Amino acid sequence: MTVSKARQTRLETKGWRFGDAHEFVGLSPEESAYIELKLVLSSALKAKRVSRKLTQAQLSRVVKSSQSRVAKMEAGDPTVSIDLLVKSLLALGVSRKELAGYWGRA
Repeated sequence: MTVSKARQTRLETKGWRFGDAHEFVGLSPEESAYIELKLVLSSALKAKRVSRKLTQAQLSRVVKSSQSRVAKMEAGDPTVSIDLLVKSLLALGVSRKELAGYWGRA
């Protein structure tokens, strides 16, 4: 939700603060970049799977995992490593160049 500048000013005079989730939680720039990269990779994995018309169960067989793990990968679950996301994207045929391009989207 976007707040008009006038409304934001009124709320700030009453003690409200505005910022993003990273500021609220107090993440460092490195932690923020890590999370953003993970989310970009998660979205890319789902997009690749859908574009290849694979189900999560079919992808799980390709990456030798479970369907529930694929669901967690696509959802950006914190228990999923970037390593697993990268390996899964490579298993779907993503090129190194395409993989490197995801960094620019994070």
